[in-house]
Amino acid sequence: MNAKICTSIVLTLGLILIAQMAFIPVLLSIIFAISILCIWIYQKRQQPFPKIGTFLLTSLALGSIYLNYQSFIGVDAGVAVLSTFLFAKSLESKNKRDLIILFNFALFVAASSFLYSQSFGMAIVIVLCLISCLIGLYRIQTSEFEQAQTTLGTALQQDAKHVGQFVFYAVPFFILLFIFFPRLPPLWYIPIPENKGVTGISDSMSPGDIAELSQSSALAFRIIGDVSKLPPRSELYWRALVLDEYDGQRWTSNFSNQQPLMQPSMDTSAVSTGWSYQYLAADPSVFWIMGLEKSIPVERRYYNRQDWSIVPRRLTQRVEPITLQWVGTKYEPQTLPSQYIERMNTQVQRSLDPRAQKLALHLYEQSAKEPRRYVQQVLNWYQQNNFVYTLKPGQLGQNRIDEFLFNSRQGFCEHYASSFVMLMRYVGIPARVVTGYQGGELAPDRMSWEVRQMDAHAWTEVWIDQKWQRFDPTTMIAPQRIDNGMQNLMSQDERVSANNSTWASQNNQWMTKIRVWSDYASYQWQSKVVGYNAESQQGWLAKLGLDSIYSSVVILISGISILIFLYILRIYLKAKQAQAPYDRAIQQLNQSLADDLKKQPAETFHQWMLRLSQQVQVENQTTFIQAIKVFEKNLYSGITMTEQEMKKFKDLLKTCADVLKTK
Repeated sequence: MNAKICTSIVLTLGLILIAQMAFIPVLLSIIFAISILCIWIYQKRQQPFPKIGTFLLTSLALGSIYLNYQSFIGVDAGVAVLSTFLFAKSLESKNKRDLIILFNFALFVAASSFLYSQSFGMAIVIVLCLISCLIGLYRIQTSEFEQAQTTLGTALQQDAKHVGQFVFYAVPFFILLFIFFPRLPPLWYIPIPENKGVTGISDSMSPGDIAELSQSSALAFRIIGDVSKLPPRSELYWRALVLDEYDGQRWTSNFSNQQPLMQPSMDTSAVSTGWSYQYLAADPSVFWIMGLEKSIPVERRYYNRQDWSIVPRRLTQRVEPITLQWVGTKYEPQTLPSQYIERMNTQVQRSLDPRAQKLALHLYEQSAKEPRRYVQQVLNWYQQNNFVYTLKPGQLGQNRIDEFLFNSRQGFCEHYASSFVMLMRYVGIPARVVTGYQGGELAPDRMSWEVRQMDAHAWTEVWIDQKWQRFDPTTMIAPQRIDNGMQNLMSQDERVSANNSTWASQNNQWMTKIRVWSDYASYQWQSKVVGYNAESQQGWLAKLGLDSIYSSVVILISGISILIFLYILRIYLKAKQAQAPYDRAIQQLNQSLADDLKKQPAETFHQWMLRLSQQVQVENQTTFIQAIKVFEKNLYSGITMTEQEMKKFKDLLKTCADVLKTK
C-alpha cells in the first residue's frame, strides 16, 4: 500500500473516530484507536495485518456494541456496527479495488454520523472527512503515473489543492440545489432511545442535582423572536415540570401531572394578546420543551400536561425551532379538582424532620393561620437566619430538611425550594416544586435569547385562593441570582462558586467570548442550514418576488445552465490564454483564408507556407519564406519571441493574407 494512500486512510478513520467518540462506548473508541495504530505500524513495515488480529478486534468491537446497546439494531447501534465494519475493512485492504471500496464506504459511514448529531462541529468534522476521502480516491488514480519522487507532505498538499478545486467548482451547484430544490416534509424522524442519557433537567430532583448543572456554561436552549417583548429578567421562569412527591430524599412527579391539559382555544383574548416565540434546544434529544410559564405549543405534535409542561407526542430528535405562544400568567384553564390537588400536595413523611415540623407549626401560629402571611413569615425567616447560597453545600443525612434548616444552612436553589415546600405542607398548605431555568442572556446578534445550563433553577408554587401562585425562596437568600443572572452572581460572590476551579477557567473573558460566539455559530448552522425546510424556502422565494414552486424549479434549472456555461467559457478562455502568441497569430491567419487554403491537419507550418506561396506570384513569395524563418527560429532556438519579433511575425502573416486575397 502506498504510504500517501495510507496517510489518507489513517486521517479519514481518525476523523470518523473524532466525530463518533462522544456517542459510542468507550471500549469501542479504544478498539478503533488501536486499529488506526495497527494500520500505521504495519504499513511502515510493509507487512499485511494478520487476519487473526482483524477477527479479534472486530469481535471485541461487536461485543462492546452488544453489551452497551443490547442489540445491533437501531440508530446508535447500527451506526456503531457500520463503523466497526469500516475499520475491519481498512485492516484487510490490500489492492486497488479494496481501497476504492474502503474510501466510498468511509463516505457513507461519515455521513451516517449525522444520525448522532447535526451540530456545527459535527458538520466541520464530516466535511474534513469528505475531503480526506476524496484525496485518497484521487491518490489511488494518480499514484500509478507518478514519475518524480516527492515528499509525503508535498504530495498531500498537491492532492489537497486539486481536490479543493473540485470541491470549489461543486459548491455553487450545492448552494443552488440547497436553496431552490423543492423541500419536502420529513417522511420520518430519528427516534430517541429510551435509555439515551440527555443533559439538563431530569424527571426527578434531589439536593445537588441542579447545583451540578449550574457549574456548566453549556447552552441549554435558545429563544427566537422579538426579545423586546420578554418579561423582566426577574419574571423569566422557563418551566420544565412539576415535582410533587417526596420520599425524604428525592422529588418526583405524580402520574396525574402527565395527563393532557385542556388546550386553550387559539381565538381567545388571552391567546391573542400573548407573545409568539420559538424554542430551539441545544440538544435535540432533550425531552422537555422549556417555555415561559403558561405557554402553549402551536404545532399539534406537542401538547401541555396538567402541570403546564410541554412535551412531544412522539419522542424524536427535533432540530427545528418549536413555535410557542405565551398566553400570560393570568390565564387559568380547567384543571384537576381542588380536593385532589390539596390531598396530593400536602403529603409528608411525618417520621422525618421533626424540628422542621415544629418550626412550621410555630410560624403558622404566629401568622394567625393565614396562608399568605405564613408564606411571608417563612420567607422572612430564611432571610433572618444567615443562610448561604452556594454550589458546594455538603452532604446531608437522613433528616435532610432538619439538617439544612438548622445545621448547615448552606444550599442551592433546590435546597431552598424543597425545604420551603415541606414547611408549607407541614401546616396543610398545598405546595410543590417546579424545575426549569431562570434568566438568560441576550445573544450577540441581539435577536435571540440564550439560556445556559448554569441558569437551571428550582422554585415553588403554593395553592392559595384556589390557584397556584409562584414563590421563589432563592430571592430572599440571593436576590442578585434572579435580578442579574447566575453568571454575574458567580463572578461577584466567591461563596457561590466555592472556589471552583472549573468555573474559574470558564470565567476567563477570552474563553467566554469563544464560547458565546461558538454557540452563536452553532445556532446559525442549526437554524439556517439544518432547520431549512419548506417554510424557510417559501420565505426565500417570497423575498425574490416568487410565490410558486415552479418558479424555484425554473430558477434552479436556469442557475445550473448559467453555471455550466460559465465553466465552459472559463475552460475555453483558459485554454486560449495558455496558447502561445505565435500559435494564435497562425490560427487567425488560418481562419481568414478560404477553405482550400486552410492548413491541413497533417500539414506543418513550413509545408503550409510553401503551399500558399505557390498560389501567388514569384515576387510575393519572399514574404512566406521570411515567415517560415521567423517561426522556425523561435521554435528551435528555445528563446522566447520578443515583442518586436512577434510584431514582425504578425505583420508578415498579415501581408501573406493580403497577397492571397489579391492574387
